[in-house]
Parts: sequence; C-alpha cells; structure tokens
Amino acid sequence: MRITLGVTGGVAAYKAAELVRRLQQEGFSVEVVMTRAACEFIAPLTFAALTGKKVITGLFAESSGEANLESAIEHIAVAQRTDLLLIAPATADIMAKFSRGISDDFLSTLYLATTAPVVVAPAMNVNMWNHPATQENLELLRSRGVHVVNPNEGYLACGMTGAGRLAGQDAIVLAVREVLQLRRDLEGQTVLLTAGPTQEDVDPVRFLTNRSSGRMGYAVAEAAAHRGAKVILVSGPTALDTPAGVTRVNVRTASQMLRSVEENFSAATIAIFAAAVADYRPAETASQKIKKTGGDITLRLEPNPDILATAARKKGHRLIVGFAAETDKVAENARKKLTDKNADLIVANDLTAEGAGFDVDTNIVTLFARDGRDLALPKLTKREVAHRILDEVVRLTASVKHQSAD
Repeated sequence: MRITLGVTGGVAAYKAAELVRRLQQEGFSVEVVMTRAACEFIAPLTFAALTGKKVITGLFAESSGEANLESAIEHIAVAQRTDLLLIAPATADIMAKFSRGISDDFLSTLYLATTAPVVVAPAMNVNMWNHPATQENLELLRSRGVHVVNPNEGYLACGMTGAGRLAGQDAIVLAVREVLQLRRDLEGQTVLLTAGPTQEDVDPVRFLTNRSSGRMGYAVAEAAAHRGAKVILVSGPTALDTPAGVTRVNVRTASQMLRSVEENFSAATIAIFAAAVADYRPAETASQKIKKTGGDITLRLEPNPDILATAARKKGHRLIVGFAAETDKVAENARKKLTDKNADLIVANDLTAEGAGFDVDTNIVTLFARDGRDLALPKLTKREVAHRILDEVVRLTASVKHQSAD
C-alpha cells in the first residue's frame, strides 16, 4: 500500500526519516511531501535517498520559466494514488490549515484533494498544544474522521516539560494499521508466488508470450507482505516495481520459472501460482534470426512443463492456489483444474467479461475451494481481489489446522 508522508516544519522533522524506514520495513511504499518550513529542518535529499522517489516541496515547479501543467495538477495525481495521508510531525499551523480548509501549499492542497484516510501525529511546544485554538482545530479534524496520534509527554526541545513530543514509531505505525484495517494473519507463513507472463524464444529476436501484465500476481504479493508473510515472488518479464518487503526472482521462460519454484518450494508454506505460463514453446530455437522469405513458415511447438501440477505433486503440508483464465465454461473448467492439479483453491476469471483479465486494474473472479465452497466476487480492484483471495487462504489454512488437531 502507498502512504504519502507529510513532513512539516518542527524540530521533530528529523524523526520523520526514521519513520520512513520503519514504514518501509512494514511493507509500505512511502512518498514524501514537505512544507517549506520542513526544509529548514531537514533536507529533501534525505527523504529522496530513503524512498527512491521525488520529494515534493512546492505546489509548482520552480525551475521552469513557462507554465507547467504537470506540476500544477500534481497534487491531484498524488491524492488519487495514495492509500493513506500521514502527517508526522504535524505542526499547529498545518492542523489549523486543515481544519479551516486553507490550501496555500502542496500539503494543505493535497489534504483537500484526497479521499484517502488521514492520520496526523502532532508535535509542538506544550503551550501551543494546550492552546484552545489548537484543541478546537483537533476536535474539528476528529469530527471529520481524521485520526490523531496524541503526542507524548516529556522534555521538549524548547526546554519545557509536558505534552508535545512526537509519538513513538510504534504508536504511529499502529494507528496507520488500524486506520487501514490491516491484518497480520499471515505472520509466520512463507508465500511462494509466481506472476507475469513467460517468454519462449523462437530465435534471438522473436519469442512467444501472452498478454499478462503481472498486475494480479503482484497485487497478491503486496497484500501477502502487508499481512505479515515472507514473500518470494518468481516473476516473468513485467514493467512492474517489486512490492515493498517482497523478494523477487526474475525469470523469462517456463523452464526457468519451474526451476526457481523447485529451488524455493521447500521454504514455502503457501504456494500461489498466478503466472500466465505459456502452454507451449518452440521445439527448436533458431540460433540465428529467421529471415523473411515471403513463403509460409511452420513452427513446431512442444508442451511446457505444468508448474502448478508439478509442484502440487510434492505439496505435503502446503496450501496450493492456482489461477484459471478462461473464455468459456469457467466454473466447469475451474473445478476440473482444482481436481486434476491437486490444488486447494482455484481463482477463475472469465477473460471475456468487461473489467476482468489483462491490462486493467480490476478483476472479476470466482474462488473454487477444495472443501466445496464457491465464492463469486463482484468487480473489484486487483488489490481488493488479492485480499479476498488471501482471506480464503487464511480460512483454508485454519480449517486444515483444525482438522489436524482433531
């Protein structure tokens, strides 16, 4: 999940760098927005180095002498892609702006533009914290659904003692997880997951592949990491970034994917096969580019290894999840695959349905479980589908443990 961290101008701004690292360790992707005052306390370069992303410090690009439309509407883009807006430290000034709808910089404008949940962690002088204006602004923000992580009491930078110290990382991260309603129900599990397409070489220039973007598999990997699992992602070629907290192994061909799965299978407690593996590969790969002659060409294909079936034959105590992308007889084909491949769960979708399949951010799936439960889901984002799949994985895992105990 993506968190936008707003850093405002207080002495505690330096602690935001440590908070970035903690959030990353928790599996979040972090983007930082700084106020002008914050830049007086800590350099934007620090956050850029930690996140690997551009740090936004102003509403408009400064270097361009001409109007820059991209920078003028960047707050809208950030507002739409973030899952949570976290302000730490939050000064009295920024909370006053938020509560009164003042939008005179990037961060305050972002607050008005986003529909994502908002968490603020105030830090300031004790008298500023206790001032009726500040408390009134806090109550107004709370009434609008903003989650406030109250500051700690102690010795302050100004030399006074009292409430006003930025809350500890544990308290802030806990608030983030509570607001996002994130569960840690996969802690102790190791998830081996395949995603993306494979590429089967015809010659040094050409290859056979499919339309898979890898988005669904990557969404499952990201969700599993957020829920506490150790995730090993065996990925075919995609343009996607590796989800935070996920170990990625890059492969190209089905044979390479199978080899990587076999190498990592012993460490897994759950194996999820979301990759769109090519069913066939050229029987022979030309060592030189095949020249165009103007006539027909015959390409002889041979079957690729069935990665799901191969792994399931050695499943042991592991939970096995397969995917079925179908264009007809979805339920019939999915149930057959469930039995034939010795899987515990099949995630099936109809590629002909609008909003499902490749190259879109949504999916429409039905989950077919070995215990007879069929669960048809409405059109959801792939991230939402990922969590629903993992909900079913957790249910099946608990069921297996219960049966073993009996």
